[in-house]
Amino acid sequence: MTTTPQRNVPGMPSRKPAPAPAPAAPAIRVGSGRHVSFEASLEFFLSPLVPFLRDAEVNEIMVNGHDRIYVEKAGRIALTTATFPTEADVQAAANNIAQFVGQTLSNERPLLDGRLPDGSRVCIVLGGGEGVACGGTHINIRRFGRNTATPDFLLGKKSLTPMALEFLMLCVKSHRNILVSGGAGSGKTTCVNVLTSAFGPEERIVVIEDTRELQVQHPHVVQMEARPADVYGRGLVTVRDLFITALRMRPDRIVVGEVRRGEALDMIQAMTSGHHGSLTTLHASTPMDTLYRLETMALMADVGIPLFALRRQVASAIDIIVQTARLSTGRRLISHITECHFDESTQNYIAKDIFHLDEVSGEPTLTWTGTRPETIEQLRFEGFVDQMDLTKPML
Repeated sequence: MTTTPQRNVPGMPSRKPAPAPAPAAPAIRVGSGRHVSFEASLEFFLSPLVPFLRDAEVNEIMVNGHDRIYVEKAGRIALTTATFPTEADVQAAANNIAQFVGQTLSNERPLLDGRLPDGSRVCIVLGGGEGVACGGTHINIRRFGRNTATPDFLLGKKSLTPMALEFLMLCVKSHRNILVSGGAGSGKTTCVNVLTSAFGPEERIVVIEDTRELQVQHPHVVQMEARPADVYGRGLVTVRDLFITALRMRPDRIVVGEVRRGEALDMIQAMTSGHHGSLTTLHASTPMDTLYRLETMALMADVGIPLFALRRQVASAIDIIVQTARLSTGRRLISHITECHFDESTQNYIAKDIFHLDEVSGEPTLTWTGTRPETIEQLRFEGFVDQMDLTKPML
């Protein structure tokens, strides 16, 4: 969903230099010299953005040229009064970011996707001259909250109900394969962070991401990040490369930050060949769209697998789909918790909603549909009945 930008939001900074930040809310984690250097460069190259980088409630900063800076706060996008003096200043800021990301930004390489020293994800599209962005250079910085990836956080935000949360946590504990889907900024990463809290403390967890975003709070975590090629086309390491490597690392759990391409087929085959309890995300609007999109990405692997055979594998691999959404009010919530099955007669998927949004009462609430999930039998078989409290009616 999109929201209508508002101009000149009260409280947003003016064009004058930003004041020094309060020591209590540092934006950069103290650590290596690289972090310290980036901190020092903020005031010079990124001074119009400093107040937003210091504001823990700002989730995203969007620079659309030198005179249009938007932020997302509390789920709403607003145009601020902050500006860069000229397009040259925006390009200087972009080149400074590229230095700390460890990539090259030029007319030959006008796109950048990376991670800042504070963990924020940054995307840059170079404009001006021979750049590819009309209207100036665009910088997008997505920030990730810290110490919020807990079940209580989701309950406090009314993203789901206690019954739905208990069901999901039991699904994680019983090694169901879960796919979290939704649009950009709908809360997929936060949802995965919360679900990983149900992993066992003794489990070995391998996390694979294009750009590091997940915060898995467990002692035995192997976190790997893809790497782009250098200016000479060397050194490329894809998510698919990392996934193949992960299978050789004796993982108890595999978490893929987001499936985008042909690695979907490798993941599906791993899920159906003993690596149960995996988690991943992808962009899709509904649970059924999620299955079709996963199928399409698996076909990108170009191995010539028949469609009906691929669909059987997808339905066998994915046990639960968690659909996230962002409402026009800015509220992020879970809209569906769905079981995936396969219909042999039609050779198509069956998406069976276990929880869905009930909007009759006025405020959308995630409600049990009354359908008894097949997962319940697995929970019973594995001895999780004594951990079922709110979900006992499903038995």
